[in-house]
Amino acid sequence: MKIADQIKRLRIEKGLSQDELAEKIYVSRQTVSNWENEKTYPDIKSLVLLSEVFETSLDALIKGDLNEMKRHIDGQEYTQFMRNSVILTVLFVIMLITPIPLAHFFGWWGIAAYLAVFAATMYFAVKIEKYKKKYDIQTFKEISAFLDGKSLSEIEKAREEGKRLYQKVLLAIGSALLAVIVCAIIFLLFKAISG
Repeated sequence: MKIADQIKRLRIEKGLSQDELAEKIYVSRQTVSNWENEKTYPDIKSLVLLSEVFETSLDALIKGDLNEMKRHIDGQEYTQFMRNSVILTVLFVIMLITPIPLAHFFGWWGIAAYLAVFAATMYFAVKIEKYKKKYDIQTFKEISAFLDGKSLSEIEKAREEGKRLYQKVLLAIGSALLAVIVCAIIFLLFKAISG
């Protein structure tokens, strides 16, 4: 992406080393190196600090990058991402409801089939995570929100809401309850079928 070239060019023009730039914007030298080598993309807070250090506008700093990110995310790969998400959801549901029936009716072959479903589920989960990392979807959303006029505090607030501990605890409890309910339903179905 062009932001990598921009950061490197502007850093050199200012006569800053990666260490010096990192110190000015409160990140590590490795983070600056990753930005310049297109391994990661700066978050909105870092972009604002970079624009201040380089004495340039945010628009000038990311010019072209936002459209390029949109093109990558909106294109054919986005369709692939959505298809993989649906496949992951279906596989996850199958993984939840099939272990007992497969083991009961097919024995070891059923367990082997379940392990194959589990492997496929993990494969699609990893593909989705790679896609999210490759296109740094979180950063794209932050930049889009910022350019749409939302303040940093609104963006940070939304990010913090997603990190709240009670939400994770409730999610874990909800997942456990769902698993118990699914197991109870499967148990009742087997009891009704066999007796």
